[in-house]
Amino acid sequence: MPGKSWKGRAATSRPAAEFAEHLDMPEDEVAEGPVACNGYDSDFIDRPIQAGSGGRQQTGFVADLIGTEDPALALAEDIQALKPHLAKLDDRERTLLQLRFGAEMPQTEIGDALNLSQMHVSRLLTHICSKLREGLLATA
Repeated sequence: MPGKSWKGRAATSRPAAEFAEHLDMPEDEVAEGPVACNGYDSDFIDRPIQAGSGGRQQTGFVADLIGTEDPALALAEDIQALKPHLAKLDDRERTLLQLRFGAEMPQTEIGDALNLSQMHVSRLLTHICSKLREGLLATA
């Protein structure tokens, strides 16, 4: 209401409906305003982080928490790079890799399951890993 006086009351004490009416806007859009303002709170990156009982022990700085590389990101990149090379392996080779690295079976158990000696399983895994390594190095 343009004729209504806005003096005498703090802006925070006014309901969103009153602002919406004054601004000729939907109430839900006005209600988003305070939430959007929270996005502009800033802090110093060299501010110490307090921890421990009573917050008296300094554990580092805000800057220590940002800008670091996520180790899982490198793993995800490696997996994506490995996918086309894994697709070139035959079923037996993929099964060996899945049992050894997926199911984390020891070579002796893999040998028992596939009716192979542990030494043969070891040689096959070495050969498969070498093949995958060569493929990755060739595409790098």
